[in-house]
Amino acid sequence: MHKSNQISLWDQATVKLLDVRHIEMVQGETLQKYKIPANIFLLSIHGSAQVQLDQSEFSFTGFQFLHSGKGATLNIVPTSKKFVYYIIYYRAWIHEEDLFQTQYCFTPDSPILLYNKIQMMYQKWNEQEERLNIKSLFYQLIHQQLKELHRKETEVKQTSVAVQVITYIQEYYAAPITLDSLAEVFNFSAYHLSSLFKEYTGMSPIDYLIWFRLDLAAKLLLTTNASVGEISASVGYKDVYYFSRIFKKRKGVSPAHFRTREIQRHKVAENPSNFPTSSIFEHIVQPYINNDNHYHNTDKGELHMFKMTKSQTTAALLLCGSLLLSACSSGTGTAAKEQSAGNGTVNQTKSEEILKTRIVSTPKGDVEVPAEPKRVASDQYMGHLLRLGIVPIGVRTFMLDEGWMEKADIPKETIEKIEDLGNFPLNLEKLTMLDPDLIIGSIDENIEQYEKIGPTVFLPYWEGLTTAGPLDKFRSVSKIFGKEKEAEEWITEYEQRVAEAKSKLSGVIKEGETVSVVSFSEKAVYVLAAKGGNYGSSTIYNMLQLPPTENAKNMAEGFESISLEVLPEYLGDYVFVYNGDADATNKAMESNIWKGIPAVKNG
Repeated sequence: MHKSNQISLWDQATVKLLDVRHIEMVQGETLQKYKIPANIFLLSIHGSAQVQLDQSEFSFTGFQFLHSGKGATLNIVPTSKKFVYYIIYYRAWIHEEDLFQTQYCFTPDSPILLYNKIQMMYQKWNEQEERLNIKSLFYQLIHQQLKELHRKETEVKQTSVAVQVITYIQEYYAAPITLDSLAEVFNFSAYHLSSLFKEYTGMSPIDYLIWFRLDLAAKLLLTTNASVGEISASVGYKDVYYFSRIFKKRKGVSPAHFRTREIQRHKVAENPSNFPTSSIFEHIVQPYINNDNHYHNTDKGELHMFKMTKSQTTAALLLCGSLLLSACSSGTGTAAKEQSAGNGTVNQTKSEEILKTRIVSTPKGDVEVPAEPKRVASDQYMGHLLRLGIVPIGVRTFMLDEGWMEKADIPKETIEKIEDLGNFPLNLEKLTMLDPDLIIGSIDENIEQYEKIGPTVFLPYWEGLTTAGPLDKFRSVSKIFGKEKEAEEWITEYEQRVAEAKSKLSGVIKEGETVSVVSFSEKAVYVLAAKGGNYGSSTIYNMLQLPPTENAKNMAEGFESISLEVLPEYLGDYVFVYNGDADATNKAMESNIWKGIPAVKNG
């Protein structure tokens, strides 16, 4: 890419500096297999070292300048008594993300210019009022290194996150790997990592993991005398019964049968008196299984994921029924009519039982669902379901662990009945085992997988980055079950409580004062918008009609993700905290930044 184009892209990018560090390593000390959590610039200033970045190796002596995208693996081995370097961590967002994933390393012609800027950034890093100056120095650093980079025509290598994930899986395949754990390692969201991987390979990371494990297991079955149990454990499956079942689903036969069959084939092939008479190949069944690590450390025996679903069973029964009815109708018309007249009540009752379904309109079209489903699974909306008197059989992990649960007057026994189905998408094996008669999904890309298990209603939680208010969601959920009347009765009661709350708050917030709604997670702080926000913002701003800050009014989306350092700039005179991630919330509230916020000081 031409230098002027790169400068233009840097100018358009949204850049966030995360950290500036000065590191001294002594001989004998090593940095090994460090997964870079964000994009980096690294400038060595003293000593020498062998540096490996993914598959590229460099000999660092004195001043060397290196860039890499997040997710790469960095190894540093000092070869002198002392090796000293600065490292800058940053994130950048733009429509051409590849710019920030490139890898390159060069010896600068003007190292002091780069050194001075990084040194000044490091010295000022902990001074809050200098942050704007630090960012200015960062852009000066970018401009200088781009000049040098293009003058040297340094080779720029593209970092492929998918290749890094493949390398990681091939090394740690025996460990309990999940999509979430991979996302944590490479500092991506699970959704984004899966999308990048699928775009590169055509399959999901977990599907690739299963393929790699089973392919290795097949080789071990043919080349060693190890038992099936030993091979199962060696490729990452602690439960040999589950391993055997998943092997059979992918390879078509059990591990033991596979070993016997393939060994026999080799014997036949090596015998010159035997010649093949057919070119028919065995059909290998490869059904999709996701998140196969869910049962690694359990003793639940075999999993029965791939059985006939209710919809398939119903279709088969209806087909048999129609054939029987056709056969009966070929008899005498009088006898048929007499039997129909005599058993009218019975037939009507049976017909009503068959017709006890409802049609629900969704963004993906109309869906036929049971009129009164008894076994509901959902990846959102647990609170809404419970308010309608529906105890789901399984929900997403996050819904079982939210901070508001203790205050919601939900009996402990009720919660204990609800199975943990993991994160997005819900664990498909466990979901199948629960045999739901209705599944509610909130993310479009997961719906097709759920539909293979049971009747599925798509009810999107987010539209872009905004979301409907809780009452609108409640009404939408109630329509699925034909419980609109119950929902409106509860909403009427709720609105009465809102009126009482507004009365109590009258006069507390003075003219000109404002309120904010925030939520903390491990990786970011979320400030909620006055419109289209989540986590209580609808209650605070729309129902209680408390005055938002200008920031909250002007957010184009439903929230803004920021760092803790700039949080004070976003807050009003009163602050509401949504207690979703209790640990992250407590940690943030123990920080000096939080304690220094005026609203906190004022109690």
